[in-house]
Amino acid sequence: MESYFGDVWLVRFLIQRGLAALYLIAFIVVLQQFKPLLGERGLLPVPLFLKHTSVRETPSLFMWRYSDRLLNAVAWAGLILSAVALSGVSEHAPIWLSVPTWLILWVLYLSIVNVGQTFYAFGWESMLLEAGFFATFMGPSRTAPSLVPILILRWMLFRTELGAGLIKLRHDRCWRELTCLFYHYETQPLPNPLSWYFHHLPKFMHRWSVLFSHLVQLIVPFGLFAPQPFASIAGGLAIFHQLWLIISGNYSWLNWLTVVLGVSAFSDSSLVRVIPVTALGTVPRPPLLNGLLYAIGGATVVLSIRPVLNLFSKNQLMNYSYNRFHLVNTYGAFGRVTRERYEIVIEGTDEPVITHQTRWQEYGFKAKPGDPRRMPPQIAPYHLRLDWLMWFLPFSVIVAEEKIQVSGYEIWFLRLIQKLLENDAQTLKLFRHNPFESKRPTFIRAGFYLYRYRDWDKRNETGTWWVRRLVDIYLPPVSLSALRAVSEAHITAPP
Repeated sequence: MESYFGDVWLVRFLIQRGLAALYLIAFIVVLQQFKPLLGERGLLPVPLFLKHTSVRETPSLFMWRYSDRLLNAVAWAGLILSAVALSGVSEHAPIWLSVPTWLILWVLYLSIVNVGQTFYAFGWESMLLEAGFFATFMGPSRTAPSLVPILILRWMLFRTELGAGLIKLRHDRCWRELTCLFYHYETQPLPNPLSWYFHHLPKFMHRWSVLFSHLVQLIVPFGLFAPQPFASIAGGLAIFHQLWLIISGNYSWLNWLTVVLGVSAFSDSSLVRVIPVTALGTVPRPPLLNGLLYAIGGATVVLSIRPVLNLFSKNQLMNYSYNRFHLVNTYGAFGRVTRERYEIVIEGTDEPVITHQTRWQEYGFKAKPGDPRRMPPQIAPYHLRLDWLMWFLPFSVIVAEEKIQVSGYEIWFLRLIQKLLENDAQTLKLFRHNPFESKRPTFIRAGFYLYRYRDWDKRNETGTWWVRRLVDIYLPPVSLSALRAVSEAHITAPP
């Protein structure tokens, strides 16, 4: 086996440090965003959600009790343990300290994700949980590494890449026509400073980029289980593809996590040429750990049946967990690419009566496009959950003949507007700019805008990154009393 796959001491070292770094970022996000989004007074309060679920449906430490203080304790515990794992302290400790460190990290983050509702419904949450769980059984530095968890993570990389490739071909013809990148850099959720430049590359480069993406996601994954050095070459191509995505957009920690998974395809002999680290002397694995590894390997085979069937299905699911523990899931991204970018722009006024001369002032999000003059920021691998959810809102709007049809509003969005009308300090921390620092607004509305990138000449001339046009009003002006009435009507309904 080792002659086929190669030694994996350094591979284990890099995977553990990479996952620890991502756990660290994830718990920082929890500390900074969870309470205004999901806390006791959040947009989708966890206590309300827990009234409509059970521990069997939602395994979480919070099923017994939720409070913002307990959330802080869980998040800080996760942050500290992540730092311990990242520093290598846990991996220089005995196995009976290393394994619990990783297992507790998984339990803590699972508890958060399972009560996170729509704000934690992203595919990379399940990816982090799945990878983090199997990393538990890699063992500390002084214990001989096992190929079992490495191969399980390599299998996860295979499903991630092939699932993403297949769902593209099945769901949107622009992937088959090699034209999706004509639009994607402009319409992706949160563009970064380089996205504008990528969008303006020649079209033949966009076509070649899509073709390369198909190669990496549809053909290269089958090389992951080839003998060395072919598996390392496959892993290197997957990592190169992810690095291209990293510099061209903000996708939270999705790409960085895939890079970590890509390391599982290498052998130490391949990596040591780039990272000259000498392996420590190791002792044999305890018999109990060996037995546990074989059991986990067998369970992974059984749990893989449904994800494999999904890969062959015409109705392939994207980013779906078959169990509440988020183990051995199905993945994919951007099965459909939007051709035009619509944005919901929230504005407020402190005037007592609305007239045609009313001055509306815009709230600024931290990363979502708003002010056309603002350069798109670099956010990833940090994750701005509210900004991402705002990107999804226009998908449910029907646009026809310069008018829009709104079938309804997400309850979290209405609660967000209410919090802004209250000038709620906790909610306003999620924003970059609050135009009403000293006096709360009397009315708030939301406009529905069409955004496009400026061309080269106009951007150099005007200094603006975007040009935008108001299409229609998404949410007509509302007052605090009107929003409270709506909120009270939904207060007993499940989120």
